[in-house]
Amino acid sequence: MSSSDEQRSIPDVDRLARSMLLLHGALDHDEPAGRHADRRGSRSTAPPGDPRRAAALREATQRDRDRYLTTGLQPVVCRFCHVSVLVKKLGPEHTSVQWNSDATQRCAYFAKVRQSGGQTARSKSCPKLDDSIEHAIAEGILERVSTAPSPGDG
Repeated sequence: MSSSDEQRSIPDVDRLARSMLLLHGALDHDEPAGRHADRRGSRSTAPPGDPRRAAALREATQRDRDRYLTTGLQPVVCRFCHVSVLVKKLGPEHTSVQWNSDATQRCAYFAKVRQSGGQTARSKSCPKLDDSIEHAIAEGILERVSTAPSPGDG
């Protein structure tokens, strides 16, 4: 699989969010007002004629997206190939790693996987990065278990 095929297989967060909103009807403006009211009676979407409310909703959605994608993540640099990724330890055996395009392309382990015809998306992890994460914990750069608050719903 080429790198362009891999990039196409990575879900686009904005497209995913729009599809979820469409699934739940939040973007369906043809429905009568109040159809999407929550238990308190407030609307989950801005009325079509209220640009200030629509702008506030977009801003709140962006803040939520940023919070869900970045809460508690710390940059860790691989000591072997010097790529930088974002990491959050969720527990002793659970680590969240957010790779970026540059890191995925420059990682020496992933390069070997691609050269052998494998798919990096199917690789559990880079062993050299795992070592670097353990080193970051030992150096106090990364918490063994993150104390960052959960993004939650509020």
